[in-house]
Amino acid sequence: MEKTNMKRANLYFMNILLLSLLLFSCGGKQTSGSVYDVRDYGAVGDGKTDDATAIQRAIDACAKSGGGCVLFPKGYTFLSGPLALGSNTEYHFEADSRLLANPDESIYNISAFGENRGEGMMWLYAKDVENISFTGMGTIDGNGVAFMGKELHDSYELKPVTDFDPRPHVLTLINARKVVMRDINIRNSAYWTVHLIGCNDVMIDGISLLNNLKIRNGDGIDIDHSRNVRISNCFIESGDDCICLKNRREFEEYGVCEDITVTNCIMTSRSCAVKIGSENVDSIRRVVFDNCIIRNSNRGIGIQNRDEGTVTDVMFSNMIVDCRFFSDVWWGKSEPIYVTSYPRAKGNHKDAGWRFPKGATEGKCGNVSDIRFHNIRCTSENGVFVGGDTDDKVSRITFSDIELSLRRVTDYPGAVYDKRPCDGEGFIHDMKYAFYIEKASDIVMENCKVLNDKSMSDYKFRN
Repeated sequence: MEKTNMKRANLYFMNILLLSLLLFSCGGKQTSGSVYDVRDYGAVGDGKTDDATAIQRAIDACAKSGGGCVLFPKGYTFLSGPLALGSNTEYHFEADSRLLANPDESIYNISAFGENRGEGMMWLYAKDVENISFTGMGTIDGNGVAFMGKELHDSYELKPVTDFDPRPHVLTLINARKVVMRDINIRNSAYWTVHLIGCNDVMIDGISLLNNLKIRNGDGIDIDHSRNVRISNCFIESGDDCICLKNRREFEEYGVCEDITVTNCIMTSRSCAVKIGSENVDSIRRVVFDNCIIRNSNRGIGIQNRDEGTVTDVMFSNMIVDCRFFSDVWWGKSEPIYVTSYPRAKGNHKDAGWRFPKGATEGKCGNVSDIRFHNIRCTSENGVFVGGDTDDKVSRITFSDIELSLRRVTDYPGAVYDKRPCDGEGFIHDMKYAFYIEKASDIVMENCKVLNDKSMSDYKFRN
């Protein structure tokens, strides 16, 4: 009897062990179905063969069964073209696995912005999905440099384009509900990396997103017309904005962008590490950035409103911001904090007239109000810049417990402020100010401190 009981106990524990191993292999959570190993559907994983067809078979089989885990096993590099993702699916990347974007530009032909084909195509994408997650310690690699032209000293040359830009965005989710990204490594995007459009209930935690700092338009995470988004414990480096909130005109049917929290993140950018705008046709509201570090960036925190939408009820708190000058390829002039609302330029180029509402010949800019900056320590080659098209466009801005240490670390010319994109002159040439305020109202400053390093002794300062 004892031997029988022992056998039963051993069998019971073996079953528990096998179940645990299965759950662990798929992100440590129970899925609604089975595990779909992409190799079982014909994926080779040699980094040379395009495995897109095989991987899509695994994704489709998972979706047809009602959901489960699509598994990218360790030790393989899966080269792939575009993939359409499904609901109720966990995409699990084991450590030392890699999904690599195929560098063949001809296979990317689904626009990331609908009828607007001038700002990149989609690689991994889904629309009208729910319960979708990306887990594991493996890597999603956008193969960005393969889509670039010649390397320059401050950037990569962009290849000439005709009617569309073939550069793929890494992940595009449209109208997705209940999205989780946890622990995953994302690398080398050729354009935007993670684009959330009209999404609701999103958690991004512990991811490492490292793009080449010379690749223009290489945004990290773009939150577009989305709600209830939590980003925490992430490490992000990108040539363009690390985290950006916006409301693009192509997706205006999805409404406002609201209820966003970002905490405990470390970011580096050649453009703006944390940005709201510039595209904003609706309302961006109820936003918190807290306990974050920005280092070695061209611009630190930026509100860059350039369309008719509004920005309100935003808090930035408990942050360390380190900025320096980079070339004019990148927007920004080492502003640690930047709060602006200016209309776009007229004309037909990427950042001007074609972004206006249909039939409009000139743009409008909405109000930026009720913005608070609290307990932020800044080190920078330039001061804080606040400006609006008229006095009422930027108002009720509070700076409390701000320490600004001004110091020189580059040879780029200073005493200049960057308004781009805007109608008219894009730069303001003036004296060096700790706080430069142009046409704004109800600006409150409480317990703010300015420290001038000896490296700035040849500049004139006005606080």
